[in-house]
Amino acid sequence: MPINFEKAFSIHDDAMVMRARRSSLLASNIANADTPNYKARDIDFQSVMHSMHQPQTGDKLVLASTHRDHLSDGNGKMDFDIQFRNPLHASLDGNTVDSHVEQARFAENALQYQTSFTFLNGRINGILRALKGE
Repeated sequence: MPINFEKAFSIHDDAMVMRARRSSLLASNIANADTPNYKARDIDFQSVMHSMHQPQTGDKLVLASTHRDHLSDGNGKMDFDIQFRNPLHASLDGNTVDSHVEQARFAENALQYQTSFTFLNGRINGILRALKGE
């Protein structure tokens, strides 16, 4: 009986890729906290994951491809929009980064990344034990 890795790993493999990309954006926001006119960016993680794992319906056309990386960002089905964050407090230099907010979101994102990593690690170890007959 073949192993279906998509079912075995659930959404956690996609979540880790998205969390890594979000981590990069949040780190960029933190690094540019003092850059004039820099606009804080983020990914709406919930809507991206929801759209990735829901069947496409309605009037949208789906392009057929012969390989999962064709017409994509190189990661298969990772399609997301980078959004600009609305600042909590106005800044005179046009910068929309709030360092405390960005650091809190970065820490939260890192914790959620670690959670998905722990889940996947447990699943992989379980599959390895099953293959070894333990």
